[in-house]
Amino acid sequence: MIDRSEAENSDWMQAIATELNQTETAFAWAISDGKFAIRWFTPTREEDLCGHATLAAAHVLWETGVLSSELVARFESRSGVLVARRAHGRVELDFPAERGVAAEPPQELLSAIGCRCVGYLRSRLDHLLLVEDEEVVRTASPDFGALITIPGRGVIVTAASNTNQADFVSRFFSPKDGIAEDPVTGSAHCTLGPFWADKLGRTELIGQQLSARGGLVRVRVAADRVFLSGDAVTVLRGYWA
Repeated sequence: MIDRSEAENSDWMQAIATELNQTETAFAWAISDGKFAIRWFTPTREEDLCGHATLAAAHVLWETGVLSSELVARFESRSGVLVARRAHGRVELDFPAERGVAAEPPQELLSAIGCRCVGYLRSRLDHLLLVEDEEVVRTASPDFGALITIPGRGVIVTAASNTNQADFVSRFFSPKDGIAEDPVTGSAHCTLGPFWADKLGRTELIGQQLSARGGLVRVRVAADRVFLSGDAVTVLRGYWA
C-alpha cells in the first residue's frame, strides 16, 4: 500500500519494479472508503492490465486487515474497475473480457514465433496464435529479439490440452516487459477464456500455462466479463526503514 500523495509519481514505482525484477509489481492505494486504485509495473514499463499482481494486492489488503476479509476489493485501473473477492477457498478476479478479432497473422510474427499456426486473433492487448497441439506450445522457441519489434503487448500461443488436467494450454511471451516469458498470465486469460469458451461451447474452463514454472487458471466467462480464480500466500514482508 502506498500513500495517495505518492501515486502520481511513477518513477519510484518503476525503480522498485526494476529492482525486484519480477514479471509484475503492483502498487495500490486507498481512494475512498473500501475502494482502491492500482498500477502495475514490469521491470521495464507500466502495464494496462495484470491478473496475478491484482490477486496478490487483494490478498495483502485482507491479510493486513486494511480491508475486512468478508469484503470485496475494488480497484480502479487503466482497464476500468476490477473486483477481487474470496470464493470457494480461492481469490476470484472479475476482469473485462478482451475478445480477439480473427485476422491474417502478420508474417513477421509467424517468423518470430517459429511454428505453424492454425488460427489467429488480435485483441486490444495481445496476439493469440492457435497451434496444432499441446506439444507445439510446449516446445515453442521464439526469436525474442524479433518479438520486441511486433506491435502490441505480447503473444499468446495456445492449443487444446492433451490431458484431463486442463481444457487448454498456453504460453505467454512479452520480451518488451523485460522478462521474455511470463510464468502464469491472468490477463492473457481475458482473451483465452472467451476464445476457448466459444470453441468448446462451455463457459467454465481450466487453463494450464506451460512455462517452466507453470500454473493453472480457473476461468469463467460471462458476457463481457471474465472471472479468474487462483490462490495466494504471503512469502515475504517488507518494512520502510
